[in-house]
Amino acid sequence: MVQQDNRILEAIRQNRTRLSQFVRSRVADQADAEDVLQDVFYELVEADRMMKPIEQVTGWLFRVARNRINDLFRRGARRARQPGTTTGLSQEEEMPSWEELLPSSDGGPEAAYARRVLLEELDAALDELPPEQREVFVAHELMGQSFQEMAERSGVKVNTLLSRKHYAVEHLRERLRDIYDEFTVMWGTQR
Repeated sequence: MVQQDNRILEAIRQNRTRLSQFVRSRVADQADAEDVLQDVFYELVEADRMMKPIEQVTGWLFRVARNRINDLFRRGARRARQPGTTTGLSQEEEMPSWEELLPSSDGGPEAAYARRVLLEELDAALDELPPEQREVFVAHELMGQSFQEMAERSGVKVNTLLSRKHYAVEHLRERLRDIYDEFTVMWGTQR
């Protein structure tokens, strides 16, 4: 038991700083970022106690962190779409969430593959953004926060936030265009 605990503590010690930076670069809210980290480390302890072998602990930790971040974004997107929340659009104009635009993970192996590739490409494209643009894009598009909320929290003017998001969207459109075209050709669909 002591050896098991020491192995867990060593894994946490070796990966905490990088994992924390990884999560905080993707999650705007400090409390949410800390919750994600705690969830990741809790899952490590649980996996070890259930004697589930983890060959590459670092890779496993980052994969679990990415999954927890996606879960957080999904919860935020669902909350933003709940009745009583306002998005400024009429019901007919309401845009689908980013999650609804991806192929369903239940749609068979091709859809699951496409979903995984698209999420990996989106993640890589988000990593390329300057931190200020990434934070605004993630907060608005993935977590459902309004520009007014972000402005009040950060002290940055709404117009500056809008500009940052605009540049982020332009970069993501350009960066993801090739993968979108590839899947369009592969599935024979039209834009």
